[in-house]
Amino acid sequence: MVKMWFEMKLWKRIVIALVLGVIVGSIMGESAANIKWVGDVFIKLIRMIVVPLIFVTLVSGVVSMGSPEKLGSIGIKTMGLYLGTTAVAITIGLFLAAIFQPGVGVSIMGGEPQTLEAAIPLGERMMNIIPANPVAALAEGDILAVIFFALIFGIGIMLAGEKAKPMANLMDSASEVVLKITHLIMEVAPFGVFALIAAVAGTKGASALLDVLPLAGTIIAGCLLHVIIMHGTLIQFVLKLPAVRFFKDIIDAQLVAFSTSSSSATMPVSIAVAEDNLGIKSTVASSVIPLGATINMDGTAIYVGTVAVFTAQSFGIELSLADYGLIALTTTIASIGTAAVPSASLFLLAGVLGVMGISADQTALVVGFLLPFDRPLDMVRTTVNVTGDLAVCTAVAKWEGEIDLDEFRRDPNI
Repeated sequence: MVKMWFEMKLWKRIVIALVLGVIVGSIMGESAANIKWVGDVFIKLIRMIVVPLIFVTLVSGVVSMGSPEKLGSIGIKTMGLYLGTTAVAITIGLFLAAIFQPGVGVSIMGGEPQTLEAAIPLGERMMNIIPANPVAALAEGDILAVIFFALIFGIGIMLAGEKAKPMANLMDSASEVVLKITHLIMEVAPFGVFALIAAVAGTKGASALLDVLPLAGTIIAGCLLHVIIMHGTLIQFVLKLPAVRFFKDIIDAQLVAFSTSSSSATMPVSIAVAEDNLGIKSTVASSVIPLGATINMDGTAIYVGTVAVFTAQSFGIELSLADYGLIALTTTIASIGTAAVPSASLFLLAGVLGVMGISADQTALVVGFLLPFDRPLDMVRTTVNVTGDLAVCTAVAKWEGEIDLDEFRRDPNI
């Protein structure tokens, strides 16, 4: 029985865990929170490996590029695609919210006010990318700062040439070791997913979404449309690769993203999926995906844009075309560097609602209204974020010639 379990594809084990988690959580009710610690152990294991994984694989990847020009080429394409897909996502969210009008006739005055800190200004956020102390940045898990230092460190090794060969070999070996540890941690995933989903089902319940069905339906529709239209089109028609195969191969990462609601926690799985299932070389996977976990917020953009329009409709505020444009611009910019953790999207609301003239008190009411059912929606939007990371990673790898196309097109044997 045990042998059969471990011989089963990982995504199948996670799906079984998801279904059992919902059933057990619904039966146990509030007491399901008592097994959440198993899921917390899984999250801690993944977070333990995130920083070393990013650092050593990114340094190794930069060194293997051979030249700063190739690094620049990858960086420009990655940033352009991430910002482009986010802009498309916010457009879809605003369009659907304007059409379906989920906030019309909805009163949020019954929500319990919740204070929310204003979003960090973009300038300050950009300055924080440069760590005052790289060791402290590594210890604190400041992802953008770790990425910046890893890039600089890798470039330094590259420019030092033969003298830095021992350090390059060390980083390459460390990268292999960390990836092996990641695979070991992934064997715990089904048990962690089971506990996390059981806790959510037991404490929140599926009925939580019924209070805001129009809003939830609009957000979920936007997420599905974006994955099909944006990501599917990019893979199938722009890259001329089989989109169905792509979606089958990334299901491990999607399921972990769904259960953890954290792009950061899913990052090691995304990198493993990119390399093992999609045939993407470590050079691209180790640089594009960590960056995506911090700046690619497709699902978040759909969520924040839709909630912004929902808020305006519920308060009876008329939005002009210029207002929609301002919301789109603010959301796209504010999403850069948003923490890749559960419910981080709520922290964007203060800035986005502020440009619409929504007061701090009204924003507190909106957040209080959203909190009871934010987790289920967070699970959906995080899945979209991670799908976007892998779609962009595939595109950059194809354009840079850093992908094994035979491996990508192979029969996944699922």
